[in-house]
Amino acid sequence: MAVEKSSSGTSTPSTTSTMDRFQKIVLSWDYLRLIAESKGGKQAKVLQHVKNTYVSVAEYLGVFEPLLFEEVKAQIIQGRSNDEEESGMDWRRGAVGSCTESEGFHKLSVAVEDNFQDNVSENDLLLISKEKFEEGSTPNAYAFALVEQRGGGIHISLRTFVAGEIQNLNVAKPVKSTRLQHFASIIASQNSLLWILKVCSLSTIMREFTAMHSVASLPFKDLILSATEAHKDGDDQSRAWNVPEPLMDYLKVNLNDSQLEAVNAGLSRRSFVLIQGPPGTGKTQTILGLLSAVLHSAPARMQIKGGFDVLKHGPELDIDGKRAHWIKASPWLLGANPRDLIMPVDGDDGFYPTGNELKPEIVSSNRKYRAHVLVCAPSNSALDEIVLRVLKTGIRDENNNTYNPKIVRIGVKALHSVKAVSMDYLIQQKLSGVDRTLDGGRRGAGEYDRIRASILDEAAIVFSTLSFSGSSIFSRMTRAFDVVIIDEAAQAVEPATLIPLIHGCRQIFLVGDPVQLPATVISQTAQKLGYGTSLFKRFQAAGFPVQMLKIQYRMHPEISTFPSKEFYEGVLQDGEGLSRKRPWHSYSCFGPFCFFDVDGIESQPSGSGSWVNQDEVEFITLLYHQLALRYPELKSSPEVGVISPYRHQVKLLKDSFRSTFGDQSRELIDVSTVDGFQGREKEIVIFSCVRCNKEQKIGFVSDFRRMNVAITRAKSAVLVVGSASTLKQDKHWNNLVESAKERNCLFKRIT
Repeated sequence: MAVEKSSSGTSTPSTTSTMDRFQKIVLSWDYLRLIAESKGGKQAKVLQHVKNTYVSVAEYLGVFEPLLFEEVKAQIIQGRSNDEEESGMDWRRGAVGSCTESEGFHKLSVAVEDNFQDNVSENDLLLISKEKFEEGSTPNAYAFALVEQRGGGIHISLRTFVAGEIQNLNVAKPVKSTRLQHFASIIASQNSLLWILKVCSLSTIMREFTAMHSVASLPFKDLILSATEAHKDGDDQSRAWNVPEPLMDYLKVNLNDSQLEAVNAGLSRRSFVLIQGPPGTGKTQTILGLLSAVLHSAPARMQIKGGFDVLKHGPELDIDGKRAHWIKASPWLLGANPRDLIMPVDGDDGFYPTGNELKPEIVSSNRKYRAHVLVCAPSNSALDEIVLRVLKTGIRDENNNTYNPKIVRIGVKALHSVKAVSMDYLIQQKLSGVDRTLDGGRRGAGEYDRIRASILDEAAIVFSTLSFSGSSIFSRMTRAFDVVIIDEAAQAVEPATLIPLIHGCRQIFLVGDPVQLPATVISQTAQKLGYGTSLFKRFQAAGFPVQMLKIQYRMHPEISTFPSKEFYEGVLQDGEGLSRKRPWHSYSCFGPFCFFDVDGIESQPSGSGSWVNQDEVEFITLLYHQLALRYPELKSSPEVGVISPYRHQVKLLKDSFRSTFGDQSRELIDVSTVDGFQGREKEIVIFSCVRCNKEQKIGFVSDFRRMNVAITRAKSAVLVVGSASTLKQDKHWNNLVESAKERNCLFKRIT
């Protein structure tokens, strides 16, 4: 079978998309070489550290693009089987149905095993080989392929690149590859048998790559590069939004001074507003205040409307042009983010159904001038926390009346408790009154697209994860977003933060805390060079003004005093009523703040990068038993959380609680990783540090951001269990141990 030339295969450099370049680079890579380089620790060439400021788009891309490709490589390595023996990988059989060449790619239709289609999505990266990768043998014909479409029946459509390997990001011409030549000859023959292995999804990082390359077309390009905004004279007097008096009166009463200052900062003409929310300072409450102000500020409605006329008809690039560029470069809809695979052991996102049955009301015509707002977060759980709060409490209108705005939650993996505002549910509701038997499937896809577009246009607030905000679901919108609010912005890599900015917004709020958990970066090389630095953190480091929320409403003052001094320069203040004494405070060993010095024995399970400490597991099990014995009320609800930085330690703790207290322990004791606990709180938190060794090595326990999260989850008691002598080699842990000594709350376990 000769390879057919597609009639659409003619392309010029001017029509070759950014995404085509990305795909050609990745698809040309040699999988076995990537594996060898990862094991050899070979340092990639021409890599620069992320900077605080940049003088040009070229410099910006010159730093970020190579680091992003390092992250792609790491995701590919992580995506393969945990079994080091390739023979244990989950290979599937396939047969070539057809092969065409178009725009430099070879496009395949491959017949696969019946159930394989169910396990792949668009933009999944596959490894295809003539032979399985057996231990001790090296195949000579294999290549990467990208899933373009899951066709009907047993066929999937794939895209591959066999012209050669692109070994230099700055040189477009591929290098001749015998491996790819052999592979090309195989796929040219119809019914050729292949072995197929799913590696990982590239959807998220493809969106990040496209967003990064769209910086040049953003109206605030210079601000992103320089991290400095030039303020015009009179900005304070000519605010972008003038909040109606009844609503402002409500905000003044219900927000504290620092929260109100953050909202007021958003009423200026500043394109970017950064709001830092330390633990328990009411970050979500502030976001709700922002939403009320943004949606119901009368002068702003006219200014925003006029502003988008400029965006639509301005000389630089109209909004449709920007969308066309975005859609052409990112024709995907669904896909997973490999970083999301790094989850708490129990998979619990920490948020539960509220039982609230409120439905968003239909928007009346007197609210037609409201702004159009996009709210994003890096994770589904963080996003759904805000959705739940909006559903539960509503927001305030210009007359200070509470109402539920028209909202839509798009994307996948939404909590059941937000189903009523999910895109799929709203589409079904709209279709329920339509006779779908007419025209049948002929109008199905078009009807769905039309309804999706109308829902997005009509919604006052659209909720999406950062990654999904790059989906083609936005392509049919006729109403651009005025404002983008990104929660947990310090937990996203910079390219991810750029994704929602392409939708024509005029103002961006970055809300987060750079001294809590950072973005997840899989590549250690990229991590060391600052790829995990969020846009929030980079702006802050460059001196961009940050609005700090300063009053915390969660922790007993004996808990908050250390993190305030250690991480927030002592500016955190305690809200009223937090010093209330709990019954367990009668025992000095039960809080509010205690450090238990346990010199246990750490160990590393075979084949894992995790650590465990059985001595700490036994001590914590006994500690909880004594608490529950003296205060049975703690067993009536899950008021106790037990956390550790290490997954294997979490598993040991769960097993110990289950064997000691029975299966009901899962309902009474919330055991999770530190990373899985950010944004959550418990009455009592026990923290297992795990590390204990003569070399005084503590690994990523030394990350002060993870430490900060761990010790700020508790409301009335935080009980830290660890080896003081090992932990003290780190300056932050040394300060914590010394603080415990000074306050007479350090207890040494007697063995």
